[in-house]
Amino acid sequence: MQQVDDVTHGGPPVPAPRGPLSEAVVDMLTGTATPRTWPAAHADPFGDDLQLALYTCYELHYRGFAGVDPGWEWQPELLRARATLEEAFLAALRDATPGGDDAGAALAGLLEEDVDAYGVSHHLRDAGTWSQLRDYVAIRSTYHLKEADPHAWVIPRLTGRAKAGLVAVEYDEFGGGRAERMHARLFAELMAGLGLDPRYGRYLDAAPAEALATVNLMSMSGLHRRLRGVLVGHFAAAEITTPPSAARIAAALERLGAEARCVEFFTEHVEADAVHEQVMRREVVGGLLDEEPGLAPDVVFGVQATELLEERLGGRLLASWRAGRGALREPAPEPTPG
Repeated sequence: MQQVDDVTHGGPPVPAPRGPLSEAVVDMLTGTATPRTWPAAHADPFGDDLQLALYTCYELHYRGFAGVDPGWEWQPELLRARATLEEAFLAALRDATPGGDDAGAALAGLLEEDVDAYGVSHHLRDAGTWSQLRDYVAIRSTYHLKEADPHAWVIPRLTGRAKAGLVAVEYDEFGGGRAERMHARLFAELMAGLGLDPRYGRYLDAAPAEALATVNLMSMSGLHRRLRGVLVGHFAAAEITTPPSAARIAAALERLGAEARCVEFFTEHVEADAVHEQVMRREVVGGLLDEEPGLAPDVVFGVQATELLEERLGGRLLASWRAGRGALREPAPEPTPG
């Protein structure tokens, strides 16, 4: 049985580029070259190249990369380059979402699931295979091994009820003061139980653009004070929609006879997020908009952008599985028996 020790600290290797933008970022970090131009305007804003370039820039604010000077985190030229990537991504998200200023209605729409909806968690519960579950968990590791970290950046940008409520949610996400109960640690245990490598950043090269985009939305919104309403909208949407999907994936793991530690990550989210969604709606969103009502459109955008990116990722996964293919860009090694 694979064990999880201190496997979630330290920086991963620099990722392999997927096009000229990500190659330019990697070249800068490794000292290979300093690009003069950043053709972000001509790249697919949701594509592998731009999303990996952006993810790589943001990772410097988390664990960094093995062998890369930590000073790159605030290097002016790289920050200017990142800004062009962010502008392209943000513009594409705004173009693809309807907008609005009724945050209550946007969140209320998430509270009741469409009875005809059939997404990734439904498929995994009803017909998912071990291979598909491992695909899903490996892909989600790009976020869950740093779960709640992006949201911590918004704490000093909030006040009053919004700050107190968000800190209460974050306290649970970080294990309530117990390292072994941190959600990132529980996810590492889940990975190990499925025969996956729980080291931080291990599956970055295998994760498709749709997965990187969901994490990039969090990082971008957390790092920019002007997008604090977007991050609050995203976080509220995530907490509202997690319990039913987590329950279905827990059922999938139980159906396949997974170890208890694999199921625990999802059952923990069924219980915790049912409480969190109320705190997020009433205290965090409510408190923020009581103090800054002008941020309502940003909260709505955060909800809608989250839905959009999750739907894109779900579509990618289901299309791959229905075609008889794995969803990873490169297959995960098969687990060692026993």
